[in-house]
Amino acid sequence: QVHLVESGGGLVQPGGSLRLSCAASGSIHTIRVMGWYRQTPGKQRELVATITEGGSIVYDDSLKDRFTLSRDDAKNTVYLEMNRLSPEDTAVYYCYAGSTVLDDEQDWWGQGTQVTVSS
Repeated sequence: QVHLVESGGGLVQPGGSLRLSCAASGSIHTIRVMGWYRQTPGKQRELVATITEGGSIVYDDSLKDRFTLSRDDAKNTVYLEMNRLSPEDTAVYYCYAGSTVLDDEQDWWGQGTQVTVSS
């Protein structure tokens, strides 16, 4: 089992910044990738950014100039720094972890944190 707890969402004005945090607990040693997805009503959950256990980072191309994913291994935490936010970034942001035990792969999700960009 992997448990993910997100924090850092909220209301921000256009052009502002937010930092999301996601702390993992449980079977940390099984995690192979962590990151963030986001979802708006009526749309599918979409990739924001992920980082593998080896440190390789993948961003959605449209976000990589404004968003930065980082990781603190000592705290089992990933961070998403979001800059120059626009109303189009309003969404529920979900922390994600993919784990592998033997050949069994599992996906784990946090409860989601709301980010609202509005003046």
